[in-house]
Amino acid sequence: MRRRTRSAALAVAVGLVVPLAACSSSSGPPTLTWYINPDNGGQVEIAKRCTEAANGAYTITTETLPRDAGAQREQLARRLAAKDSSIDIMSLDPPFIPELAEPGFLAPMPSDVADTVSKDIVQGAIDGATWKGKLVTVPFWANTQLLWYRKSVAQKAGLDPSKNPVTWKQLMDAAADQDKYLGVQGTKAESLTVWINALVESAGGHILENPEASADDLKLGLESDAGKDAADIIGTIGKKGLGGPGLPTADENATLTVFQGDKGSFMVNWPFVWSASQGAVKDGTLDQSFLDDIGWALYPEVTEGTESKPPYGGINLGVGAFSNHVAMAYQATECIVKPENQAYYFATNGNPPASTAAYDDPEVKKAFPMADVIRESLEKAAPRPQTPYYNEVSVGLQQTWHPPASVDPDTTPQKSTDFITAVLRGEKLL
Repeated sequence: MRRRTRSAALAVAVGLVVPLAACSSSSGPPTLTWYINPDNGGQVEIAKRCTEAANGAYTITTETLPRDAGAQREQLARRLAAKDSSIDIMSLDPPFIPELAEPGFLAPMPSDVADTVSKDIVQGAIDGATWKGKLVTVPFWANTQLLWYRKSVAQKAGLDPSKNPVTWKQLMDAAADQDKYLGVQGTKAESLTVWINALVESAGGHILENPEASADDLKLGLESDAGKDAADIIGTIGKKGLGGPGLPTADENATLTVFQGDKGSFMVNWPFVWSASQGAVKDGTLDQSFLDDIGWALYPEVTEGTESKPPYGGINLGVGAFSNHVAMAYQATECIVKPENQAYYFATNGNPPASTAAYDDPEVKKAFPMADVIRESLEKAAPRPQTPYYNEVSVGLQQTWHPPASVDPDTTPQKSTDFITAVLRGEKLL
C-alpha cells in the first residue's frame, strides 16, 4: 500500500480545510507571535523581557496552546499545513519535532544561531532538538525523571541511591519485602511510552533501529534482549502488584500521591515532585517529616553496572517556516533561551534548563537542591524515538503494553512489533 506524504497525512488527520493565516499590520515594528504551552506565567514574563531587550525592533506576544500535548500537536500541525504565517515561534514537545521538520514546517536555522543556542547545552537537549544530523529547533527547557525515594525505606533495604546506583530488581525486592508500592506510570498514555523507552534504552536497545526511515521501512528493536528486559520489569511490577491497585490508571500526579502515602517507597518522576511536595507541606496537607524523608538520585539501572538512560522531555522552540519574520523570530529565540531566562524559568516555574550554566544560578540551587543531579541526568538522558511517525509508534506501544500486568517478555515485544508495523503500513488502525 502506498502511503501519503507526512504533510498530506497531517492535513487530512486534523481536518484541514482552509488556511488560518492571521492579518498583520503593514506599519511599525513587527509583532512576533509565540505559541506557548500552558505554564505558571513564565513564558509570558520572558516574552515581556525579550520585548524590552529588543528596544523597539519587535514585540513578542503569546498565544496559549491546549494543555494536552497531543492537542498541541494537532493545532500546530493544522496551522502549519495551512501555511499559517501567524506562527512565528512555537513551544514544541520534543517527540513531535521530526513530524514537523520532515515536511518543511520548521524554518531552517541559520548557522550562527545554531552555534549560539547549542553552546553549553545538556546532551539530551541537543539530541532531542536534532533531526537528520541538523539542529532544527532551539533547546529551551529540558526535563528528565529522577529516582525519588523515602530515605527510611531505602535505609531499611540497605540501599543508598545517592551514593551507589540501584537497579530495578533492588527496588522491586525492597518494595516487596517491606509491603510498599513503587511509583511508576502505568496508565495508557504518553507516560507509559516514556517508561518503556527509558527501560529499553537503559538496557542498551532502541524502540526504533532506523528512526529516519520511511513508514514502510521502519524497523522496531523490541524483539531483543533489551525489549524483553523492559517487558520483564513492567510485567513483574504489574503482576506482583508492586505498583499498587491503581497502576493501570496511574499518571505522574497519581504516582506522587502514592509516594506521599504510607506505602510510598521509590518513585520515578519529573522534578515537579519537589515543588509539589513543598507546597503540600506549606498548605499543611503533609508533615515536614515527609519532606525530610525524601531523597533523590539518578534513574535506576536495568542491568547492574550499566548506566541508565533516563527519560528526556521538556520544550524546544521552533520557528514557523511560513512566518513573515523568520530572521527576527530566530533573534527572539536567542533572547528567550539566555541562561538567565532559563534559570528564572526553573526557579519560578519548576522547568529545568537546557543550559548547563543556568544550574549554577543561586536562585536555582535554593529552589532545587537536586539541581546538579537533574543536570547530570539530562546529560545521560535518551529521547523517545525521533521519527515523523512518532504518534503511531507511541500509541501502538500503549495499546500493546497495557495494562502492565498483561506484559510478558516472551510475547509482548513481538505483539507490539507486529501491531505497530501493521499500523505503519496502513493494514490496521490505532
